[in-house]
Amino acid sequence: MKGRVLVIAGSDSGGGAGIQADIKTISAFGGFAMTAITAVTAQNTQGVIGIEYLSPGLVADQIRVVLDDLGANIIKLGMLGNAAIMEAVGDTLARYPGIRCVIDPVMVATSGARLMTDDGEAAFARLYRHAFMLTPNLPELTALSGQGVETEGEMEHAATFLRAEHQIEWVLAKGGHLPGDLVVDILTGLEGSLRYQDPRIETLHTHGTGCTLASAIAVGLAQGASVRKAVAQARLFVRQAILQAPPWGKGSARPMNHAPNMKSPS
Repeated sequence: MKGRVLVIAGSDSGGGAGIQADIKTISAFGGFAMTAITAVTAQNTQGVIGIEYLSPGLVADQIRVVLDDLGANIIKLGMLGNAAIMEAVGDTLARYPGIRCVIDPVMVATSGARLMTDDGEAAFARLYRHAFMLTPNLPELTALSGQGVETEGEMEHAATFLRAEHQIEWVLAKGGHLPGDLVVDILTGLEGSLRYQDPRIETLHTHGTGCTLASAIAVGLAQGASVRKAVAQARLFVRQAILQAPPWGKGSARPMNHAPNMKSPS
């Protein structure tokens, strides 16, 4: 077992996203997953029917006791929810400046339910100072950059702006919401931009793709992979997880397979 990853995120009762997807993904790569749960959701493939946020103090305590005892090579942030939790997370992470953070700015669930409050959205920018990598999808990139994003070029421009504006080392802009037969993601950093592309898979089994991708990147980094390699292997993992998805769920946000055979053809 190699690579310790502390995940700070919410629970998904359906098991397809959130903490559950994070633990499965990190374990699939042979890493060691630890958690600080921010919220509990009641959800399935048909939607989110309820959310209860944990107290900011308890969230901070979870982070502190894990890091003080077990440590972590990487911290992955997912659903944080509201401003009070974000402030508690930010204050606590400031005590551990040497640990890199991969931040997935979870704002809306695949089903369309909002997972970040209005005050949380305003407070989110305070976490940028802890970000080694930010992994927004197109709607999140639009909201965080304040720019319209409707083309691949605009996606790259917004990602580059966001990285420079907030001094984030890496931004991975995910282009799954762009139209076309290809899914294009763009990784931007000080060394410039790198474009990744794969044929689009027509499927309903996309629940948890953002959580899974960010956790796969995090565990790759925790195990010593370069940023570019971590992103490449994480994208391959998500693709195989979709292609080998189980036939479960009645809604439009169905789960992937977090234990895929990585030797299967794409």
